Amino acid sequence: MKTLLVYGTRYGATKSTSEEIAKVLQTEGLDVQVVNAQKEKVKDISPYELVIVGSGIQMGRWVGEIADFVKKFHDQLTSKKLAVFVSSMKSVPEKEGKTKDLETARKYDLDDKITKYDLHPISIGFFGGVINFNKMNIITRKTFGSIRGQLEKDGFKQTEPGVYELRDWEEIRGWAKELATQVRQ
Repeated sequence: MKTLLVYGTRYGATKSTSEEIAKVLQTEGLDVQVVNAQKEKVKDISPYELVIVGSGIQMGRWVGEIADFVKKFHDQLTSKKLAVFVSSMKSVPEKEGKTKDLETARKYDLDDKITKYDLHPISIGFFGGVINFNKMNIITRKTFGSIRGQLEKDGFKQTEPGVYELRDWEEIRGWAKELATQVRQ
């Protein structure tokens, strides 16, 4: 199955998440093209049976190029198998057992966007991402600075100074495998 996975990233987490999803889908027999919407403009989605849209989240916003992609191809996306995922901070409330905060984050970061853009995905992925204080602008760094101690307390380790890994790779791989099963039905 010819598949387009188009993503937008702020700090690189959605890039590596997209690459891992593509790798799993390829082992499941799908022909996957991965496109960074910030570096390459997609001109045509007609050759693809499955389109996967992925975005990083910052302050509840999708990456602008992903929003632009969805708007540009909205009519064509309605006739495709569509999957949507985001890389977010969902792992923090999840780890802390704050189910209400987790539900609010999912609604705001993912469900509201799907409704806003009138999308009808067959699969939705809500994943953790990476918090990289080194790549944040000063305002964002100050806003998120207060959570650094909480990240450590919750057991999230720095993979390098100022960078916290929040992804559950097994969850991501499992989602991709399930998506491959869904699209073959």
